[in-house]
Amino acid sequence: MLDRLAKSASSEKIRVLIVDDSATVRRALSDIISSAPDLEVMATASDPYKAAERMRDEIPDVMFLDIEMPRMDGLTFLRRIMAQRPIPVVICSTLTAEGSTAFMQALEAGAVDVITKPRVDTAQALSDSRMRICDVARAAAHARIGVRRRVVQPVKIEKKLTADAIIPHVTLRKRPGLITDRIIAIGASTGGTEALRAVLTALPLDCPGIVIVQHMPERFTASFAERLDGLCRIAVKEAETGDPVIPGRALIAPGNHHMLLERLGKQYRVVIKDGPHVSRHRPSVDVLFRSAAQAAGANAMGILLTGMGDDGAHGLLEMRSAGARTVAQDEATCVVFGMPKEAIALGAAEKILPLDRIARQITEDVRRSPEACAS
Repeated sequence: MLDRLAKSASSEKIRVLIVDDSATVRRALSDIISSAPDLEVMATASDPYKAAERMRDEIPDVMFLDIEMPRMDGLTFLRRIMAQRPIPVVICSTLTAEGSTAFMQALEAGAVDVITKPRVDTAQALSDSRMRICDVARAAAHARIGVRRRVVQPVKIEKKLTADAIIPHVTLRKRPGLITDRIIAIGASTGGTEALRAVLTALPLDCPGIVIVQHMPERFTASFAERLDGLCRIAVKEAETGDPVIPGRALIAPGNHHMLLERLGKQYRVVIKDGPHVSRHRPSVDVLFRSAAQAAGANAMGILLTGMGDDGAHGLLEMRSAGARTVAQDEATCVVFGMPKEAIALGAAEKILPLDRIARQITEDVRRSPEACAS
């Protein structure tokens, strides 16, 4: 048994176990995952019992798990895995608003990410599904689960668009201007749902307005915002174009759409836009951070939390160059130390903090004198 586990851990490819009661979904996921040179399907299973039998012989690097299945639901199976032998689990589901409770329970039980089942109805939908599914598999394989973190060889990723595709780059100059409210811009990906919960639940009701990009599929962001709204002292909602950014409220970018910050006189609002994936994501943290740099300058604070890849790293640097305070989550408390690591390497992070210190840093930053915040 130990030899088999060692073989799995040392495999050059990321080995994926797919658990779904639909043969069509198992085949679609298998075809997508197998198309990536660094990924392979270890096995598929139609229910948790068959998956458990397969795992007696070999432990996968990542599991894709449906929630609604016969004999045993995915949520029960997830909890048993996390109690007995934790591994990175990605929830792959068609959950709608009615299933929001189960979706949030899965994240709280230890799932590292959530994706929608693959769409194959059009070439563009298939391409988007392939990019998202393969990227999530790679991110999950890097995830810190308990004391476990698998060492994965880097793989060359296809070219990606920058924030230029959505919002033009401009050279910013620090200059006197109207004093406006402070704003907080936060970006997160894999592991970010629980990281955001930790930060937002610790904030006081009078904290600055907050804008957030969490990499998450369409429809799930509304459920996520609703759940946080019930846990936090501040209000939390899925953003809509024209929503004002006001103290005591956090706006979360809707899945599959970019979110930008705009300044109107002394106030801010958000704009929701369609457009291509930026840094392989929609919404993109780089897009939000660039807009925050341009609209708020030194009145902003940028925070980059756990996640795979480099989305947000360049945007955080633009925020710092515009006079904003910037923070990256430290490696020890990240589920995946990818995005913060890239930002730190660029010199974008003014401070590197553990997760439990970030909410306090936000409140301390607000106490700075107004004169220090002019943009």
